[in-house]
Formats: sequence, C-alpha cells, structure tokens
Amino acid sequence: MDSKRRDFLKKTTLAAAGISLTSSINAISAKSYNNIIGANDRLNVAIAGLGRRLGAFKQPIALKQSNVKLVYLCDVMESQRLKGLKAFREHIDYNPALENDIRKVLDDKNVDVLINATPDHWHTPGSIMAMKAGKHVYVEKPCSHNMYENEQLVKASKHYNKIVQMGNQQRSSGHTIEIITEIHNGIIGKPYKAVAFYNNGRGEVPLQKKAAIPEGLDWDLWQGPAPRRDYTSETWNYNWHWYGWDYGTAEAGNNGTHELDVARWALQVDFPQHVYVEAEKRHFLDDGWEMYDDMEATFKFADNKVIKWDGKSRNSYSTYGGGRGTVIYGTEGTVFVDRGKYVLYNRKGKVVKEYDSQSNEAGTALGGGGDTSTKHVQNLFDTIRGKTKLTAPIDDASISMALVHYANIAYRINDAFDVNDKTGMMYNRDAMKLWSRTYEPGWDPKI
Repeated sequence: MDSKRRDFLKKTTLAAAGISLTSSINAISAKSYNNIIGANDRLNVAIAGLGRRLGAFKQPIALKQSNVKLVYLCDVMESQRLKGLKAFREHIDYNPALENDIRKVLDDKNVDVLINATPDHWHTPGSIMAMKAGKHVYVEKPCSHNMYENEQLVKASKHYNKIVQMGNQQRSSGHTIEIITEIHNGIIGKPYKAVAFYNNGRGEVPLQKKAAIPEGLDWDLWQGPAPRRDYTSETWNYNWHWYGWDYGTAEAGNNGTHELDVARWALQVDFPQHVYVEAEKRHFLDDGWEMYDDMEATFKFADNKVIKWDGKSRNSYSTYGGGRGTVIYGTEGTVFVDRGKYVLYNRKGKVVKEYDSQSNEAGTALGGGGDTSTKHVQNLFDTIRGKTKLTAPIDDASISMALVHYANIAYRINDAFDVNDKTGMMYNRDAMKLWSRTYEPGWDPKI
C-alpha cells in the first residue's frame, strides 16, 4: 500500500504536466481505497517544531478541503509535544503520533509532507533531510541560516525533484497580489524604491548563564547542525533568536524576510549590486541580547532601484503608520501595503484608493497564523497535487533570503560591499568568510 501511495504522488506530477494516466482500483478494498492518496489525494503531513508558529498550521490541516492527515507532531521538548497535541485535538478527531526525533519521522515512508517550523539553524538541514527521504517541504522563514544553505536548499529541491515553499505567506495574500500586480502594470509609474519596515517593543533579555538542561529537552538534538556547547538558561525558548549567531538570524531574518520579500516582488529585482548597513544594539545595553536591535540597511540594484530595510526590534515608534509593512515609491505615486490593507496615493500624496482586506493574519505579536498563512499552506498542498503553482517557490524566495544574509554579514564585518547581481557572490573577503558556518561534524547539509 505504501508503494501505491508513493507511485500516485509521482503520477500526479506527470498528470500536472499534461500526461494522461489510467489506473484500476477494482482490486483494492473500499476501506483501503479511501485511505490511500490515489483515492482522494490525501496527503500525510508531519510538523517538526511545535513552538509559536504552530497556530498557523491548525486551520489548513483541519479544513476538509485541504484533505490532509496529520500523522506526526515532532519536537525535541516533551512539553511542546503535549501542548501541540492538545492544541490540535480542538481541530481534529484523531491523535497524531508524538515524536522527539525528526529522523524517525522522515524514515516513515507514509509521510508525504514535512512542515518545518524548527529554529532557524534547523531549517535548511531539516528540509534537505526531508527531501532526501522523499518528502515535499513547507519551511518557515528564514529558509536558511546562511548563504551556503541558501544555495544547498535550492539545489536539493531540483536534485530530488521536490516542491519546497517558504513561509513568506504574504505571497498568498489576495490584496497584496492585487496591488503588486497593479504596480507591475504601471499604476504608480516606474517603481524605483521600496522601504520595508518592522517595529516592535521587545523587552529586556536575560543574560545567558550555564544551567541544567530543562526537563524533557533533548539539548543535543535541539543543537543539531550547530557546534555543541553547554546549555545556558533561556536559550531553547525563543531567546535563541538573540543569543549570538549559532542559531538565529537576528531581526532581519526573524521578521525582515517578509517585508524584504514584498519589496523585491514589487520592484521586480533579484540580487543587489551594493549593500550598506548601519546597525547597533541601542536598548538595555547590559542585557543578554547579543546583536543589533536597530538596523537600517540599503540595497542598491540595477536600473537605479533601491530597497531599504528599517528594523526596530525594541522601539515601537510607528514611523510609517504601522507595525510592519512596505512602502513602494514610483514616479507617479506611492503604495503602502501591509498584511491587512493597501493604500494607493498619487504623486502629490493624495489617497486614490484604500482597500482593507479584513485579513486576520497576525502582525507583530509572537506566534501568529491567520487566513493568509492558511492559504499559503494550502497552496503547497494543491501544488503537490498538480492543481496550481507555488506562490513562493524556493528558488525565488531564497533571493529574498539573501538580502537578510547580506544585511547581517555587513553588520558583522562592519563594512559595506558590492555584490555580483548575477551570482549573488559578495566582492569582499571578510564577507565571503561568512558565506557558510561551522557545522557539528556529520551535520553539514550537503545534497
């Protein structure tokens, strides 16, 4: 029965390409027929990483039209597995298996799709492991921890012929698609600059101190690809974002990925030609936060186009009239767009059109999910079935991800640099030293 399910997935890909297929089901019992993919396109899904993004996956998995079955909830923290099960039991009438080790999940040939919502340093390695095991992947942003992983992820998708979607869910936002299409059709003339922004009032972060490993946590597996070290307090539960570069990608990777992606999309640009960053830690100077909490990055592209990233992690001043979003400037007007609405202005700053989508997609609050995330996950499911195309294919999403890595690298080396806008390589020796990272032996995410 497993082989028939796997064969069907291959056949649906061929069918999407226009190849006619015939099959016989007479020899299959009704019960078996209803439980295999060939009967009803059902996909078996596993989720790895049951933290704050878990809420984004409840609805797309529970909806009848998604036609999926949640077969595993996987997390290296026991309490997260139990909380995840409790949360999903409010939406589904069966119990998925609980698993600590993602490798055991991926060994199960019945799993068709991995939703990878682990910490940043696990995104590419876990996704490539999934593809090697024959799974399609929905990987949360940031899809990679560094530029090397960016490359490997795209190569793996092509090498293993697997569908990979990054969690830049605004690509599935109806009102955003509408206004970006209008921009491409000339509604504000020639778009020449976009400002991507995010502001939040994050508080003080505890200093890292050596501590006992929390009960129920597989600390070795949590570290995964990262070099091994002793556990320090507060690390596993979100604050890994700010505790150095072994695990996180700072605020640019944590939230900037979304807005930078919309900016790139609007301006129709790929790799930049020059990167400049001004960034510093400016709040709670004696706390445990180990990187910038305030950043302004400038990316210059061909044809005199510019993207600016204004990220304020711990200052909630609303510079642009919202907590997060993108402002796109054109020769004949301007557009403001965020997760809920867009506003179109003429060149003199007068509002021409304002559209509120009534979206319930989360903004700057921890956690999240909502109707746009649901559409984005369902887009992956439908693409696997050959019914549509990805709204955020990994080969394009990885270019938006590169902007994040460039910004972080420029901060870390305290220097601007030029970029080959065809290959993405940086013309700076110090920058290129940060193209990859040090991996725990045996964990390098090679294809």
